[in-house]
Amino acid sequence: MLATPATGPAELPRGPEWAYEVKWDGVRALADTTSGRLRLWSRNEREITAAYPELRGLEGIQGAVLDGEIVLMADGIPSFTALAERMHVRDPRRAEALAAQRPVTFLVFDVLRLYGVDLTRSTYDERRDTLSRLELPDRVELSPVYPDGQELWEVTKQFGLEGVVAKRRSSPYVLGRRSPDWVKAPHRRTRAALVGGWREETNGSGRMGAVLFGARDADGALRYLGRAGSGLTGRRATDLLKLLVPRSDSPFDDEVPAVDARGTRWCEPTVVVDTLYLARNPTGRLRQPVVRAVRTDTDADPWEQP
Repeated sequence: MLATPATGPAELPRGPEWAYEVKWDGVRALADTTSGRLRLWSRNEREITAAYPELRGLEGIQGAVLDGEIVLMADGIPSFTALAERMHVRDPRRAEALAAQRPVTFLVFDVLRLYGVDLTRSTYDERRDTLSRLELPDRVELSPVYPDGQELWEVTKQFGLEGVVAKRRSSPYVLGRRSPDWVKAPHRRTRAALVGGWREETNGSGRMGAVLFGARDADGALRYLGRAGSGLTGRRATDLLKLLVPRSDSPFDDEVPAVDARGTRWCEPTVVVDTLYLARNPTGRLRQPVVRAVRTDTDADPWEQP
């Protein structure tokens, strides 16, 4: 189930029929034990179990599908940048070593199935009541629920958390689409975008200095979102460059400004990166974007998403 975006606290629903949770800055995942063993699934239905061996205790919850966010804490708050190192690991030894050094936490906020029983038609309140009675294993915690969205907005802003999600207490769990029964309001905007080209550093080093990225619209056209150099340091740029498949022409269906296209090496738009930005201007371009990580756990967000 996906939340409908809001632009700020004014658009958060109010009233006793709503509950409020922290919007965590991590990797959304379903924990599935219906096969008799634990399988973790990302938003784009890729299995990510091997990356997080410290969550194996979830296997003790029988016949369950739990919805939550995998986070890695740094100085008491979730750090997506720190988590990025864990996201793509599939080698068991490497995963165990990273888990021992900086373990993740799975923050559970919903339950779709338990002991083989489908709970998606139950209300949000009923599902949360079911979750509250579960004995959760090590490295797994229940994401708290709060009664006041405006107060939670101020607290999350003060402590540098990502934002707030409002959830209608009477709502069922709707699979596979955005629902007005869940509304998310972030302090910082993020989106997953497709890389369509890259530019070298201006000092002639040959290293990656910036990427050009875009999003597909409702008609399937790849539209230009902007260029970012911030965040492309060290290993992040090196690893990203290895994933790009060169092509001779621009993959974008609209015109890339000459100042951005100059010196760009084009690539197939298959690699997804996570970007952080301030806002979008009237043409749809991102203001002050920063690249945070390569994403394999989710598809790119559509052009129409704010």
